[in-house]
Amino acid sequence: MSGRLHIVPTPVGNLEDMTYRAVRVLQEADLILAEDTRTSSVLLHHYGITGKVQSHHKFNEHATVQLIKEKILAGQDVALISDAGTPGISDPGFLLVRTCLEEGIEVETLPGATACIPAIVSSGLPCDRFCFEGFLPVKKGRQTLLKALAEEPRTMIFYESPFRLVKTLEQLADCFGADRKCSVAREISKIHEEHRQGTLEEVALWYRAHPPKGEIVLVVAGAPPAPKHRRDDAEDE
Repeated sequence: MSGRLHIVPTPVGNLEDMTYRAVRVLQEADLILAEDTRTSSVLLHHYGITGKVQSHHKFNEHATVQLIKEKILAGQDVALISDAGTPGISDPGFLLVRTCLEEGIEVETLPGATACIPAIVSSGLPCDRFCFEGFLPVKKGRQTLLKALAEEPRTMIFYESPFRLVKTLEQLADCFGADRKCSVAREISKIHEEHRQGTLEEVALWYRAHPPKGEIVLVVAGAPPAPKHRRDDAEDE
């Protein structure tokens, strides 16, 4: 009988954001796959989890995914964690999940921490409909994508490096308009958590004067609806 693959979210900041269920699954797993074993060791030690840990990240996942699949088919229960948040959301996970599903292996994804949802809920921008864009391309295709998103009506969520935040805000202002509303969430669930709202121009100016540190989630308002043109009665006749 084959085992299962468990996708286990981990805290994006505060270790207390771990769920009871997530701790139990990691304690019971035959193998824990970690994006960075050094980072994950802090979490695992905090909760007294001593199971076998193996590195699984974007640089080795193509080489190891078949071996992991065979271990699950042989009956092992495997848990996948990332450095922070839910695996597969801008972190390794998609390839392993797809491979397991193609083999008929059960994949159990636990609900839990992710940075994008607290960021959009705290932004004050509409969150009934939104699109998640993750990290923008650093070079190739960046401007093309920004131009395409300029007309996106839904609220948009981006992940960004603190070193590129100001440049990204300025580029968005050029493509979307300087007065488009946005919100920057920094260090979510950590001691120095910060949320700053304003226009793209205002927030860019702030962070140019106050260089940011830590993990960044950028939330940007969608494009306003196009104005409706009224037809004169004479045109209807």
